[in-house]
Amino acid sequence: MDIQDLKQRFEIIGNSPGLHRAIEVAVQVAPTDLSVLITGESGTGKEVFPQIIHQFSSRKHGKYIAVNCGAIPEGTIDSELFGHEKGSFTGALSDRKGYFQEADGGTIFLDEIGELPLSTQVRLLRVLETGEFIRVGSSKVIKTNVRVIAATNVDIPKAIDEGKFREDLYYRLNTVPINILPLRQRPEDIHLLFRKFARDFAERYRMPPLRLDEEARVLLENYRWPGNVRQLKNITEQISIIEQERNITADVLQRYLPSISSKNLPALLSRSEENSFSNEREILYKILFDMKRDMTDLKKLVLDIMENKESPISGDQAKIIRNLYDAEEVNLSHREQPSKPVHIPHIDKNNIQDTEEVIEESLSLEDKEIELIKKALEKHGGKRKYAAGELGISERTLYRKIKEHNIKG
Repeated sequence: MDIQDLKQRFEIIGNSPGLHRAIEVAVQVAPTDLSVLITGESGTGKEVFPQIIHQFSSRKHGKYIAVNCGAIPEGTIDSELFGHEKGSFTGALSDRKGYFQEADGGTIFLDEIGELPLSTQVRLLRVLETGEFIRVGSSKVIKTNVRVIAATNVDIPKAIDEGKFREDLYYRLNTVPINILPLRQRPEDIHLLFRKFARDFAERYRMPPLRLDEEARVLLENYRWPGNVRQLKNITEQISIIEQERNITADVLQRYLPSISSKNLPALLSRSEENSFSNEREILYKILFDMKRDMTDLKKLVLDIMENKESPISGDQAKIIRNLYDAEEVNLSHREQPSKPVHIPHIDKNNIQDTEEVIEESLSLEDKEIELIKKALEKHGGKRKYAAGELGISERTLYRKIKEHNIKG
């Protein structure tokens, strides 16, 4: 049968290559008895393909039973699929055949197969491998000759990783996979489907069909349609009933298109995340500015000492020196030998053009360290305890510095 005739027979609308490929695979696998797993998002029309497979198979004169596994309670699904014996549970007033027994010689379509409980998955696996099952409450093995076609919108590999679906059942069902593309990947089919639905609803409600202007058509084809064909049909029906004007503009159509879920949009930072990044930047900037300010204060301190060697050491100056000592202690732990002092040449203050630049290039922290230690010792008459307190360091550190620099006190 020509593919166009087949689409007309099963009322399939669309000309996208992905849709045609799915139809071709369904027709090719139909004459075999292989299990088929149909995957695709909700609302893509997966339920049509098991009918194609059944009608083009040798079982077309047998029963075709479609079962929505997600709509059957977990406590009764085994009874629904495999049947039960009288008295096997409360309410089992008589023997009952299950769908697998009823569909013997035909086809059973298990929709939403991903919703099956694990215990039921074990029973289903046995049917697929041996063609045998046991009714609930019975010990008698029953044979069945049924072809299983399953469909799901669940990511089965992910469900397997999460322990919600048996891997062996997945491979047994997935002998021949058919994937139905979402509507957003078939943009050329969207307007065709809209026109089909508009004509159908016009006949049903006895009114002229809807027509889209160019802007509305572009909007329709660029919308992501998270609900796929089912959502498109629903919105077309809403517009057909509510709108009096049959020529639909983009503004009118926009009112019927719900905002797209954030999972279909580029990731945007939330306000809290923006604030978090902003705060981190502010902290880094503050640290950098504080470091720059400390270096500037140190430069001014050293210049002041060079100009007036008798000037006292202030608390802020001592704090800066203490920070330098702390850093120096960490650095000394990684040194094998102390570095040799570097002497600062005499600076003519009258010829300094850029004070900060000259100091930055010629400043020796070690020389200033020796000079400040001597100054503190002189101020306190050689008493190291008070000199250490003035410098803001421990006596132990001061003793080490005196010994290291061979300071006479």
